[in-house]
Amino acid sequence: MQRIKTAMFIITGIICIGVVLYLLLPDRNQVSMESVETNASIKNEQVEHKEGTSAEKTAAEDEPQKELVEKNDHSITEEIKAKVREVVEGALDLFNKDQRIVSIGDSLTEGVGDESENGGYVGILNNTFKDHNLNITLDNFGKKGNRSDQLLKRLEKDDISSAIKEADIVLITIGANDIMKVLKSNFMNVTMEPFQEERVEYIKRLTAIFDKINDLNPDTQIYLIGFYNPFERHFGEIKELSMIIDSWNNAGKELTEEYENANYIPTIDLFSQSTIDLLAEDEFHPNTSGYKLMAKRVLEYLKESNGNTEITTVEVAS
Repeated sequence: MQRIKTAMFIITGIICIGVVLYLLLPDRNQVSMESVETNASIKNEQVEHKEGTSAEKTAAEDEPQKELVEKNDHSITEEIKAKVREVVEGALDLFNKDQRIVSIGDSLTEGVGDESENGGYVGILNNTFKDHNLNITLDNFGKKGNRSDQLLKRLEKDDISSAIKEADIVLITIGANDIMKVLKSNFMNVTMEPFQEERVEYIKRLTAIFDKINDLNPDTQIYLIGFYNPFERHFGEIKELSMIIDSWNNAGKELTEEYENANYIPTIDLFSQSTIDLLAEDEFHPNTSGYKLMAKRVLEYLKESNGNTEITTVEVAS
């Protein structure tokens, strides 16, 4: 028990440090702009003081500076997008007609941690649909910090309820902040009991969310996206943390099995023992690579649950 208390104290400290870094780190775009402007200034000074050099030497010196200036013509978002493209198997034949997808939930739906600032897994899906000229509308109602009780209240808002009424598919990420609320309230005296008790209440609220969606639109398909374990890298030896994540995931999965139009999409295996860095600087949210894997997994499950067998080769864009 003392080991768990100590670990929770360290985890809380890491989270706080991550928030501070997120707020205080300089804007990457600004740094990039300043770098380009500084190098351009240096270039001009070199040209003024070396007028007697040969044309060949001048051209050689100008080439790196020219590349920097040209680089400034493209946004950081586009550069990252180009870097993270990869060929994957997707189910775009599923979307053979006009459709509307509504994504609701917490920071994972909003896309917090995505270096491209392009909307996380939802933005990646949206870009993929656009790249393949698919007439699919994708609405993002993610809100950082949302718990299940807050999302349930937000379903009463006109913009969200109206979108769900027209949705063919509803994607949900919710519950991570419910877990964090329990952790923050008990980090000096952590036991399994508070998490087990809150899990029961979480499932009650999640049931109410599913019922509300079905009241608004009984013809829509609901997809609950499961949790990953952000603490595995630094606290993988503490099995209790994994047990909590697994317990909540299993409860969500079992609930989806009670609904004909609900499906569960696991993500914990995507982040477990990965050989590449999939977390953002806060060590909690996914980075662009992590969100890319989530987008790929969502496409795979959309195909599987809708009974499609034909698979086409597509590019998942960031």
